[in-house]
Amino acid sequence: MKQAKLLTHAEQKRIQAVINAHRYSQRNQAIFALSFFAGLRACEIAALKVGDVYESNGAVRDTIFLKAVQTKGDEANTVIVSKRLSKMLAAYAAAHPHHNAQHDAPLFFSAKRGGFSPQTIVNLFARFYALAGIKGASSHSGRRQFLTELADKGVNARIIQALARHKHLNTTMRYIEINENKLRNAIELV
Repeated sequence: MKQAKLLTHAEQKRIQAVINAHRYSQRNQAIFALSFFAGLRACEIAALKVGDVYESNGAVRDTIFLKAVQTKGDEANTVIVSKRLSKMLAAYAAAHPHHNAQHDAPLFFSAKRGGFSPQTIVNLFARFYALAGIKGASSHSGRRQFLTELADKGVNARIIQALARHKHLNTTMRYIEINENKLRNAIELV
């Protein structure tokens, strides 16, 4: 199975610059942030409602509760919101206060004010990666990057599995990038 591309630091900067140069930059930053900083899948991002992410007073929730119908495996789950992700979601809310006051509305809206489908989210990722000249990246790249970076920072594999919302640890392990540099660094720990 071919894995989604992990982005280099330079590619991450390039994609941010491309997003910032286009219309709806706050929305698109928030969509990418949910993938890269929480590991959400395109279908989960598309299924989010305003009330899933924001309290009634407009504050960003510290935990997003995904209903079974919002997930890939049809199982309810929780997503912990990091401070970095919270900041991005707060910026999105500040840019669209009228939209984010409607708690049953889709979190992300198109130019026609309708919600996004999972395929539209996939297409949005593909469009921005193409504009940034990044080949091999997909809507799953952020999720894979999220899990790999956690592993690189020494986070326990069971914790990563829980954050990925995977039933099986072997599924999580397939996401984590291994390369020669990491292997060399590991043996130097002995």
